[in-house]
Amino acid sequence: MPVTVITEPGDERLADYRALTDVELRTRWEPPHGLFIAEGELVLRRALRAGYRPRSFLVDEKRVDQIGDLEQTAPVYAAGQAVLEQVTGFHVHRGILASFHRRPPVDVDTVLADARRVAVLEDVNNHTNLGAVFRGAAALGIDGVLLSPTCADPLYRRSIRVSMGEVFAIPYARFARWPAGLAEVRAAGFTVLAMTPTPDAVPMQRLTPAQRERAALLLGAEGPGLTPAAQAASDLRVVIPMRRGVDSLNVAAAAAVAFWELGRDDLA
Repeated sequence: MPVTVITEPGDERLADYRALTDVELRTRWEPPHGLFIAEGELVLRRALRAGYRPRSFLVDEKRVDQIGDLEQTAPVYAAGQAVLEQVTGFHVHRGILASFHRRPPVDVDTVLADARRVAVLEDVNNHTNLGAVFRGAAALGIDGVLLSPTCADPLYRRSIRVSMGEVFAIPYARFARWPAGLAEVRAAGFTVLAMTPTPDAVPMQRLTPAQRERAALLLGAEGPGLTPAAQAASDLRVVIPMRRGVDSLNVAAAAAVAFWELGRDDLA
């Protein structure tokens, strides 16, 4: 596999990798250019296995051998840590980055068509939480993730890293209208379950088999939770019972608990 050594941080061949810590800049750069960045060998290989097409690789010159087995036509650039840090804005301790082409987005109906249970996220704009939700979804039997228009990008580098590349394993789509789009979910035969800590919500362990069978679990952002409009558009409000006066969990932790509870009978 031919490797090109880069010694100047201003080299235009590294444009895809500039200022990776600048969230606003990357948000304006990556989707319009149809790309995303994968960080670390494990994530990179999962992206390749999922069929994403690489644009280029950027590797610490001491770690080139780690991807020497890859049969790829995309260019491979190598640089020292000083150059990598100047380009990306951080110490690339995993030593391997790759730029990939995005796929055309799929629509909500496509995700629902082959799904039994889905997660629906409203205003989850923290990339760490979003990545953790995807990892939990992959591990605990969720077949797809649906995003409100204001949710963060699942293919942002931090989301991908936190998910350990599981964002590539779970199909997802973004609603064009919110919360009106929940009508599509209900029309597809799903029961929309809104997670909320309100006292009148139904404890999740009391859900009937029919409510669990084709469930769309609706979760809101850290802090504010679900909007009243989203709750009103759901079929049922549900809660994870708490102890010791704790009123809620981090959205990713709550999602993982709820995912397991919805699918626990599948493991019996």
